[in-house]
Amino acid sequence: MAASGLPEQPSSAVHPEQRARGRRAGRNLWAAIAVGLLLGAGILVALFTVRQVFIGIVAAAVAVSSWELARVLREAGIRVSLPPVLLGGQAMVWLAWPFGRDGILVSFVITALVCLLWRFPSGAAGYVRDVSASVFSATYVGAFAAFATLLVVPADGAARVLCLMLAGVGSDVGGYATGVLGGRHLMAPSISPKKSWEGFIGSLLVGTAAGVLSVTLLLDGQPWHGVLFGAAIVLTATGGDLVESLIKRDLGVKDMGTVLPGHGGLMDRMDSLLPSAVVAWLLLSLLVPVGG
Repeated sequence: MAASGLPEQPSSAVHPEQRARGRRAGRNLWAAIAVGLLLGAGILVALFTVRQVFIGIVAAAVAVSSWELARVLREAGIRVSLPPVLLGGQAMVWLAWPFGRDGILVSFVITALVCLLWRFPSGAAGYVRDVSASVFSATYVGAFAAFATLLVVPADGAARVLCLMLAGVGSDVGGYATGVLGGRHLMAPSISPKKSWEGFIGSLLVGTAAGVLSVTLLLDGQPWHGVLFGAAIVLTATGGDLVESLIKRDLGVKDMGTVLPGHGGLMDRMDSLLPSAVVAWLLLSLLVPVGG
């Protein structure tokens, strides 16, 4: 079956543009939009009321996403040490608030050490595979997401998170719109048959424009700061999407879960945000430092 749920046809019998449109038609667009708006509204309310609530949202997302990733890995015969990965993810997110990067680093190292020990009772068979998957899960979800905490901690943290959100949404909307309207040249058909070069150009244009507007208006940065920031978020968001596509293809699954109508699992929404949070914190710290 094709990704859209339609029967697959030989590539010679269907024009690439028709295949791309068929795949896009399989997405429940209105459900996806409604869920996206609800999630965005919840994050905005948290940012502009009690910012610690935003950290709680990130922590909850890390827990659900870690569980989804562990589940699909388990179905592929890979056993993630879920208790230490879940607890370690919470420690990384919450300890980044009072202790910054040191809180993330210490929590991650302890999580990795516990994962090494947790797998002992199951013996040597598959030990390296399972421990590697556990440490990968802790890194990919918990450690990356903890940088969203670092973004929101400063006095202007709400604005910094908004810059990430706006650039990410701009990238997503620009890529989806231009991909649907004129996506003919597939970017990486063996990895993600939905991504086209036309869509990527749309992502780059709209995401960069959103970066310029958000960084200049919300953080009083320079326009070139916004150009660098927006383009970097587009690149990392696209890369994050492709990374998860590779993971799902390797594991033979379509979605990480079903918790979000129109999107799949929560991990299917986190894929582009996780690496983008790291890059957003790094670039904004360099380009528009707190108190700078």
